[in-house]
Amino acid sequence: MSNIFEKPSVEIFYWIAFLMANTLGTAAGDFLADSLGLGFVHSAILISGLLIMIVLLHYFTKVSRVLLFWLAFVLTRPFGATFGDFLTKPVIKGGINLGTVGSSIFFCIILIFAIVQETKLEKQRWLADPAGT
Repeated sequence: MSNIFEKPSVEIFYWIAFLMANTLGTAAGDFLADSLGLGFVHSAILISGLLIMIVLLHYFTKVSRVLLFWLAFVLTRPFGATFGDFLTKPVIKGGINLGTVGSSIFFCIILIFAIVQETKLEKQRWLADPAGT
């Protein structure tokens, strides 16, 4: 069993990077939606575009995978915050007023759909190659 203290510098780096990414991501989402006045939808669309660009860079360039990972990692935070605000906030504030329960149901439906789809794909992969070679 691995001991987390075997490589404390790696653990410390991970947690510092994680906390910074969360903080940067949340601040970026608030900055785009509120300070720049883009609102929740436009901020989420902008961040989605940046995430798509990162995916394209991953597949079609030799840009560092580590750099792309951390950029995507940071950008998922403002995307989640702005999209979540869009779902939960009242219409007068730029949201669609699903509230926390409605938003949770929305994401549960997406999660269930994704799990069902992945299960079907995994079954097809297994049927095509039961030995896993």
